[in-house]
Amino acid sequence: QVQLVESGGGLVQTGDSLRLSCAASGRTFSTYTMGWFRQAPGKEREFVAISIWIGGRTSYADSVKGRFTISRDNAKNTVYLQMNSLKPEDTAVYYCAATQKLSGFGSPDQYDYWGQGTQVTVST
Repeated sequence: QVQLVESGGGLVQTGDSLRLSCAASGRTFSTYTMGWFRQAPGKEREFVAISIWIGGRTSYADSVKGRFTISRDNAKNTVYLQMNSLKPEDTAVYYCAATQKLSGFGSPDQYDYWGQGTQVTVST
């Protein structure tokens, strides 16, 4: 069982930065692929970024590539999402998620554990 708790959301202006954190319980954090997803009102939950535990590879949605960076600190059981050059279209509830599956990381269905979400609002 893994419990995830996000923090770091808030209200910012266009062009600002935020860093989200996701603290995980459990002793096997290093063996989980960690993902960030987001969901805007009236829209489906969408993939943002992942940190794959095998090989340390990362991947990003095209909409955030070059602006967002995912990282993890296995010693602290924490995954981060550094968000720079924020835009109003980044406004959403951001969720972190964990899985030990080995493929399909872009789909929310592949994740077994979810945090409660943290709101990010970017004003114009």
